[in-house]
Amino acid sequence: MTANKGRTHVQRAVSGATRLFFIASLCLIIAPSAWSGYRKGEDAYTRKDYATARRELQPVAERGDAEAQYLIGYMYYKGQGVKKNGAEATKWLGKAADQGHVKAQVRLGMMYRLGYSGVKKNYAEAAKWLRKAADQGDAKAQYRLALMYARGQGVERDEEAFVEWIHKAAERGYAQAQTRLFKMYLNGQDVPQDPEKAVKWLGKAAEQGDVDLQFQLGWMYATGQGVKKNYAEAFKWVHKAAEAGHATAQLGLAEIYLKGWGVKKDDAEALKWGRRAAESGHPTAQLALAGMYYKGQGGVEKDDAEAMKWLRKAADQGEAKAQFSFGTIYAQGVLELGVSKDVVEAHKWFSLAAAQGHESARRNLDKIARRMTADQIAEAEQRAREWATK
Repeated sequence: MTANKGRTHVQRAVSGATRLFFIASLCLIIAPSAWSGYRKGEDAYTRKDYATARRELQPVAERGDAEAQYLIGYMYYKGQGVKKNGAEATKWLGKAADQGHVKAQVRLGMMYRLGYSGVKKNYAEAAKWLRKAADQGDAKAQYRLALMYARGQGVERDEEAFVEWIHKAAERGYAQAQTRLFKMYLNGQDVPQDPEKAVKWLGKAAEQGDVDLQFQLGWMYATGQGVKKNYAEAFKWVHKAAEAGHATAQLGLAEIYLKGWGVKKDDAEALKWGRRAAESGHPTAQLALAGMYYKGQGGVEKDDAEAMKWLRKAADQGEAKAQFSFGTIYAQGVLELGVSKDVVEAHKWFSLAAAQGHESARRNLDKIARRMTADQIAEAEQRAREWATK
């Protein structure tokens, strides 16, 4: 009897071990196969071969692989290789999100927050998924969750929670959160006003390559706006933005060289950067370059044709001072510029500048109108309308 019991226990142990061995072996067979399917699908997706990607990823997703589920859901979300389908997107993203897939949680949260292709806006669901991703340290989710606390969307409005999550996102390097904190500390919105902290966060955002922010930071240092003047920092940031093609920064750098802010005065460098700004389409730079060519100043020889070329470019972009200058030129007639007196053209340009609040243009418009016939005024107004709608 005892011997039989012993054999039974041994048999059970052997049977259990056999099952475990079988399961383990099966996993070893299945896992590489599933991984192979995922890799093939991922590679196809990277190549934008979405049909192959879906064919390889679908069975892997159906076996519960979160990465595959996310990609399938994202393909339905973007309409990649399949027709956009919000229901299918949320289904597969939801499966991945339930397994803790952060990107799926963020995407799902944003879909519910914004509403998408048949997915009804649902701020409560949006907040739920964004919170899950935020708790895992996703900076985008932290920032979006902060905004929901600020607006009371899906959660009770909570300024403290808003500030807390904005800081968390900023500390993880999310540029939009850093820029938001800059504005908050600069203006004292939801936090005590603190120019030093404002500049700190603007600097962190600027370091990520946003040329607008780089120029803004540099110009704050150049002008002492909200921070102590520091021409070395001003030059560093304005130059960085200018080199990246930021037209306003290029014009600012020209001014820095012209005035010798933290660098030796250099008219040639000022002209170089001013010209770059003008060629980049900055109307103020174009107006300045026109004046330099007209007067023969700033390192260029007098050249009336170049002066008119750059003045026209600035005026055509709506630069009020350039439009006023054209009005004056046509009102008087300037032969050296090749322009004959033309009151209709003068009226047109004065009216365009006056519409932007240029006071001298408004006064000259009234004066010239008193010397014009009704037909001439009608023609000038028609030309102004055509210019405004071109």
